[in-house]
Amino acid sequence: MLNPRQIEAFRTVIVTGGVTSAAKALNISQPAVTRLIHDLQYVLGLTLFERRGTRLVPTNQALSLYREVERQFVGLEQIQNAASNLRDGLSGSLRIAALPTFNVGFLPRLVAAYMKDKPGLDIAIYGSISSQVVDWVATGFCDMGFAQYPLDFPHIDVEQLPSVPAVAVLPEGHRLADRPFLEPLDFAGEPFVSLAGSTQWRYRTDALFSAARVTRQIRVETPLSMIACSLVASGAGIGIVDPYTAAEYGGRGIVVRPFRPEVLYDIGVVWPAGRFRSPLALGFVETVIAAIADLAESAQAAADPSRGFAVP
Repeated sequence: MLNPRQIEAFRTVIVTGGVTSAAKALNISQPAVTRLIHDLQYVLGLTLFERRGTRLVPTNQALSLYREVERQFVGLEQIQNAASNLRDGLSGSLRIAALPTFNVGFLPRLVAAYMKDKPGLDIAIYGSISSQVVDWVATGFCDMGFAQYPLDFPHIDVEQLPSVPAVAVLPEGHRLADRPFLEPLDFAGEPFVSLAGSTQWRYRTDALFSAARVTRQIRVETPLSMIACSLVASGAGIGIVDPYTAAEYGGRGIVVRPFRPEVLYDIGVVWPAGRFRSPLALGFVETVIAAIADLAESAQAAADPSRGFAVP
């Protein structure tokens, strides 16, 4: 009966050019290689090698058989390489869901950088509000997601990412643009571009202004920080937004300044509850955490107007 060890010995003898080198490659004795070749010839009913002096020379039948064997081995090697790449996080696929704050520019840059040394990696990015992000992950449509933290939904696991403080955004040339940071009192009498929605973020911001007894002149509301930044750049007012979006708009018609006291903007990474987390997904989260740390450092640097607010 034909067995894989015989085929392996046959292929190795042809590839290495002889029984001695094949034995070394297979880490077995020369008699063992000879026995495997002899058994293969018997099973197949073919003469695969002829002895010329001290050498075994493959016959035409052997060379024809080798071409077929090589095709099979190439397929097996491809499977082995694919498995190795999957194990080492060099290939595979990732479906990522994220709220618009992350998708403006922060996440796409990280995805592009993460893929550079992983030619076998395919990534799909989906964007929506946090509740939809959670649904996509919980149902298995996406492997992971990024949503506003805290979250309390079934069928998911959530890990909080490093917090980053929110920032104030002003039109270029605004009278407050020269200040190193802004406080609630600075917003008194100023038209305010507000983020809409019943979110923890909105509640915390409103509470700060209430505690400072500052009534904002809310001229326009929008659910998206990117729209708020565009409105500010167009002169509709000043506002407070997340640092991820602000980093994309700094120098594009707006000035970004720290806001005090700090209002932390929290993001969590969302996983399907109890499911396997691939090395690719875990590695990408590490990339995100490192980038958030860079953004936090950049936000601190923004307290010095001469340094500005850098895009990580």
